[in-house]
Amino acid sequence: MPSYVHELLLLLFRNRTNAAAEILRKLDVHLPEYDDVRIEASDLNQVEPAEYRADLVMFLMRGAQKELGIIVEVQLQRKEEKRYAWPAYVANLRARHRCPVCLLVVTTRHSVARWAAGSISLGPGNHFTPLVIGPANTPLITEPDVAEENVELAVLSAIEHGRNANAAVAASVASAAIRASESVDTERSKLYLDLILLSLSESARQALGSMNSLGFEYQSDFARKYVTQGRAEMVLKLLAQRFGPLKPDSRANIEGASYAKLGEIADRLLTAPTLADALKPLRRAAGRGRAR
Repeated sequence: MPSYVHELLLLLFRNRTNAAAEILRKLDVHLPEYDDVRIEASDLNQVEPAEYRADLVMFLMRGAQKELGIIVEVQLQRKEEKRYAWPAYVANLRARHRCPVCLLVVTTRHSVARWAAGSISLGPGNHFTPLVIGPANTPLITEPDVAEENVELAVLSAIEHGRNANAAVAASVASAAIRASESVDTERSKLYLDLILLSLSESARQALGSMNSLGFEYQSDFARKYVTQGRAEMVLKLLAQRFGPLKPDSRANIEGASYAKLGEIADRLLTAPTLADALKPLRRAAGRGRAR
């Protein structure tokens, strides 16, 4: 069964049908002139009994003419059977629609990207090579105005670079994508923020949080809510590593804390001698609430 991340990645291409064509341009693929993009059924069977079903199939259209078929495959791990199925995907789609076809593999792992990009031997003198987009060749989008021009590509950039060895770079890409995501409808924004946060390393999450002190501000309560959730998860994990499993009431208090209070706890937890001392910011907040 496809994973949650797999399905969310596909949504990026379904929500913005031009995303696949824009990525192909980044890969220096020459595209024909077109004026529309059409998503079609992903069942690639002809009359053969074997089932071939791609993740996503779309066509670059010029009027009623199909100029190029694009098969998008999200691949999060190596599966050797895909190297037999992918050429069949392309051949079947090309035969059915009588137009050029290419395969675009999307992955979030360097090792999978290298594997997927390898030439596939079809027999003597015949080879097939997929086009692959992964962490090494996805553009770094850190400027908010650039991200807002193409929200889906900005989100893909954040996904691909969320575990960059340079946490500050990963955080900058994520912040641009989060800002851009606020410009789309609520449902898409929620999905994109979820996907961005799932993709960030712990160090990148911390760097993203510290950007508030550098003038970074989330523009909506919605974004603040989801980034706060990410920080709460990080704080809970670090507290458990330092002090052992937390009681349900302590977990609930942390999950309900503000972004600022979570930051105070994060600052204290490495030096606090006890869990109670690490959670003092929550007690101070409760005391002020009673005083009112």
